[in-house]
Amino acid sequence: MSKTSKYEAKVPDDNGIIPYSEDEHAVWHDLITRQMDIIKGRACPEFLDGLEILDLPSDRIPQPGEVSEKLYARTGWRVEPVPALINFDRFFTLLAEKRFPAASFIRHRDEMDYLQEPDIFHEIFGHATMLTHQAFADFTESYGKAGLKASKADRVMLARLYWFTVEFGLIDSHHGIRSYGGGINSSPGECVYAVESDQPIRRRFDILSALRTPYRIDIYQPVYYVLHNFHDMFELASMDLINWIRKARIMGEFDPLFPPKQAA
Repeated sequence: MSKTSKYEAKVPDDNGIIPYSEDEHAVWHDLITRQMDIIKGRACPEFLDGLEILDLPSDRIPQPGEVSEKLYARTGWRVEPVPALINFDRFFTLLAEKRFPAASFIRHRDEMDYLQEPDIFHEIFGHATMLTHQAFADFTESYGKAGLKASKADRVMLARLYWFTVEFGLIDSHHGIRSYGGGINSSPGECVYAVESDQPIRRRFDILSALRTPYRIDIYQPVYYVLHNFHDMFELASMDLINWIRKARIMGEFDPLFPPKQAA
């Protein structure tokens, strides 16, 4: 990746423990206690079940090892602490090996509501939680394996699929539309917006449409894709994703539903 980060990675010690300051633990506490209230009635039951399984502490940042122990017992996955940004080869390799790359830093207080790059709160609260669900975990592994075989152009299309599922996916539950994407469930503003606002378009998920939809990372999404149930994701895990990318490329992408980003 060509992007740079203003954050520095936290490096585990010889025992695999990442040192965090009291201020950083306090940021985690404020983030998780706020978000636990926000996801009520908005996050899907599978996400809430995942939170119960992981039993994340509220008074300190959890260590990768303790999260990995619970994940591995459930779906065979582990958490891998990484620098703020890693290249795509490393990213896809880790997913293919059932290791979820989790940025080891936590955000500053001036970015409590939003930051463009993922931090450990986003990774653990938003993503590791859903990796307790087998269909979601299997899809994420298959996605990593597809990425290892993909060309640079194919990876751009794969990023769209990840964006509209793992990051910003919605699902149709018995209680109505609920969120499962980590980008939604770790965001105080977008969680409410994605589930309740009448502004965004909510489309029934199909892989070709998701692959053809452009997105921006710095705005609330104008369109979300809604799974019927997690069997849809189970089916995704067995698909030839590269073949679907070729089909989507022939059909062409949809017009963006957002204005172009203004130059800095």
